[in-house]
Amino acid sequence: MFGLEKPAGQQKPGRSGGFPNMASVGDFNMLSSSIPATKVELSVSCRNLLDRDTFSKSDPICVLYTQAIGNKEWREFGRTEVIDNTLNPDFVRKFIMDYFFEERENLRFDFYDVDSKSPNLSKHDFLGQMFCTLGEIVGSQGSRLEKSIVGIPGKKCGTVIVTAEELGCCRDSVLMQFCANKLDKKDFFGKSDPFLVFHRSNEDGSFTICHKTEVVKNTLNPVWQAFKISVRALCNGDYDRTIKVEVYDWDRDGSHDFIGEFTTSYRELSRGQSQFNVYEVINPKKKGKKKKYVNSGTVTLLSFLIETEVSFLDYIKGGYVTGNKPFLFSQSHCNPSQPTSLHYMNPYQLNAYGMALKAVGEIIQDYDSDKMFPALGFGARLPPDGRVSHEFALNGNPQNPYCHGIDGVMEAYYRSLKSVQLYGPTNFAPVINHVARYAASVKDGSQYFVLLIITDGVISDMAQTKESIVNASKLPMSIIIVGVGLFFFDAMEELDGDVVRISSRGKFAERDIVQFVPFRDYIDRSGNHVLSMARLAKDVLAEIPEQFLSYMRVRGIKPSPAPPPYTPPIHVLQTQI
Repeated sequence: MFGLEKPAGQQKPGRSGGFPNMASVGDFNMLSSSIPATKVELSVSCRNLLDRDTFSKSDPICVLYTQAIGNKEWREFGRTEVIDNTLNPDFVRKFIMDYFFEERENLRFDFYDVDSKSPNLSKHDFLGQMFCTLGEIVGSQGSRLEKSIVGIPGKKCGTVIVTAEELGCCRDSVLMQFCANKLDKKDFFGKSDPFLVFHRSNEDGSFTICHKTEVVKNTLNPVWQAFKISVRALCNGDYDRTIKVEVYDWDRDGSHDFIGEFTTSYRELSRGQSQFNVYEVINPKKKGKKKKYVNSGTVTLLSFLIETEVSFLDYIKGGYVTGNKPFLFSQSHCNPSQPTSLHYMNPYQLNAYGMALKAVGEIIQDYDSDKMFPALGFGARLPPDGRVSHEFALNGNPQNPYCHGIDGVMEAYYRSLKSVQLYGPTNFAPVINHVARYAASVKDGSQYFVLLIITDGVISDMAQTKESIVNASKLPMSIIIVGVGLFFFDAMEELDGDVVRISSRGKFAERDIVQFVPFRDYIDRSGNHVLSMARLAKDVLAEIPEQFLSYMRVRGIKPSPAPPPYTPPIHVLQTQI
C-alpha cells in the first residue's frame, strides 16, 4: 500500500455529486461462486500525466474496468476521487477486489482530465489507459506494478503505479481458553458433562454456529482446552458484533441439556483475562420462573492470544513465488498432420494441447519474475538418428530449453511437432524426476516448481511414477495433469490421490501435490473456448496456493519481509473526495 499523504486543499464546488460509484474501502465485491482466497486493496498513483488544461494542470480521475471470464466486454468497477491541478496524482480512494490465484482477472485503468461535474466520461479529456491482470500486480516485486500509460498515438502519457495490499482484518486468528465455575448440575447420577457452543450474530438478527468445544466429563468446574478460530469465522471481522455462547450438558443420545448462555464481542474478549471477561451463565426460563435465581454458574476467559495467519500473498510479496519455474511437458503418439490427432495443427484454432497449455500457462506466468519457461516433451524419436527420448527440449536446444513467455512455449511446441516423431512408450517418471532435481536444489522455499503434464492418459511406468511422486511430495513442487482425448483416465485419477493418498513401497506421499482434470469436461458445446479454458485453469490451479502453503508450514519457512512500501513524493494538491 502506498504511504499516501492526505491531499490538502479545497474541492471544486459541486463536482463530487456528478460522479457515482466512487471507489472506497468495502464498496466493491466481485461476484464469484468461489470463496475468495483473500481481498486485496489496490492503490493507484500516476506520474507525468498529459496536461490537457490550458491555464492549469489536469484534474485527473482513475476509472477501473474489469473483464468477465469468457466475455470481451469491459465493465466499470469503480472510480477514484478527482484530484485537482496535478500531473502526479496519488489517489486516496482504493479499489477492493477478491483475489483468486487460479483465475485470470483482466484489468483496465483509464485516466481522464475532468472538466465538469458530468458523470459521462465522454465529456472529459482522455489521458490514456493501462492494461494488466490482478495476478500481474500481486506477482510483481512488493506487489507494486509500474507500467506506461498508452492510448494516445504519438504522445508520452506518463506512468501508473498500482500497489496491491492484502486486507488483514480477517486474516487474524485467536487462541482462546475458557473455564467455568459452579455450573448447574444436570445429570441425576453424576455431575454435568459441559461443553460450549459459540455463535456469531448475522445482520438479520439470527445466529450462525462457529465453534464447539470438547466435552469435559463429570464436572461443574470444567477447564476446556484452548482452541483456535479465525476472526472471520468468529465475527466476520466486525469487532463489535455480538457473539453468543451457549453452555450445554452433553447427553449420549444427542438431547443435550441447556444450562445457560451469555453474550460478548471480540472487542470485549480482546481485553484478555480480567474482571471484564467473567460471564454469568443465564438460563432465561429459570430466570423467568424463580425470583431468587441468580445464574447457572460463570464462565471465565483464561487466555486470549491473537495470531496473524500467514497467507499465500505474504510469500509472494516476500519474493518467494515470483521465481517459480513451471515446466510443461506434452505427450501423445498420433501423427499431428492427421485431423484425428490430438496434436493436429489446425490453422484456424488451437488443438487440445495448445488450449490447455495457454489456459494454465497464462495464469502461472504472472508469478514468474523473468517469464522464462523450460518446456520439454516426452515420448518421441528425435532427429537425426531417431533415438527415443522421454525429456527433450521443445525448442530443440537441450542446453537451454527455456522459452520466453507462454507464447514462446506455444511456438516451440508447434515447431517441435514438425521435427520429431511422436513415439512410445509413455514414461512419466523421467519428467517428474527431472523437475524434482531442480526443486531439490532450492528447499528453502525461495522457488516453487509447477509441473504441467498434458497427456492422453497412457502411462507405461505406473509403479515408477508413483515412487517419483511420493519422493517429490517432500520437495517444493506441484504436478498438474490435464488429460486430453476420449480415453479412460483411471490411472491419472489414481495419481491424483484425492480419494486415496498415493503410496509406493509402503510409504505414503507427505503432501497431496497432484491435481488431475480431464480436458473433455471443459469443452463448451456452444464453442466458447475462452470461457471453457478459464474454467479449466481455475480448477487445475485452485489447489496450488494450499499445496505451496503446506510445504512452507511443514518446513517451518516463514515469509521474507516485503520490500519497503513505495512512498511517492509529497505534493501539495487540491483534491475532491
